[in-house]
Amino acid sequence: MALTLEQKKAVVSEIAKVAEIAHSLVAAEYRGSSVDLMTAMRADARKTGVYLKVVKNTLVKRAVKNTEYECISDALVGPLLYAFSQEDPGCAARLIKDHAKENDKLEVKFLAVGGKLLAASELSRLASLPTKDQAIAMLMGVMKAPIEKFARTLKEPHAKLTRTIAAIKDQKAA
Repeated sequence: MALTLEQKKAVVSEIAKVAEIAHSLVAAEYRGSSVDLMTAMRADARKTGVYLKVVKNTLVKRAVKNTEYECISDALVGPLLYAFSQEDPGCAARLIKDHAKENDKLEVKFLAVGGKLLAASELSRLASLPTKDQAIAMLMGVMKAPIEKFARTLKEPHAKLTRTIAAIKDQKAA
């Protein structure tokens, strides 16, 4: 069923709002995918903070105009599934990569991050980016390491003195 003009305007404004706050975009061709696999992917998308939508390319072209995703306008060809990452830059790429393993009909066409159009071959690189929690944990580890080393350095002279006294005591006892 065709959309009315008002429905098209609503879809365009919805995608434009999502594109303004999204960290990255992954577009994949879904032709020939089963309904069960698409339903499972939509459920996983809701859990991981990915906005997943199948929309006509002309509407997406209007929606991304004057956003950082305007670079994809020339690449919009064929039936595409759009996955916008809302949590972190890699969550849409991880979702599509995981589901592409199960569904050989799901083929990544392009990615967009930071106003740059990337080839489909960059999917693994984008999917390997850490999540927000992982990045914070890595940062905390880097920040904590110098403090721990400093504490060990301050503690070492006392520990060395204690070991030396214990060795002298053991030597005199023998």
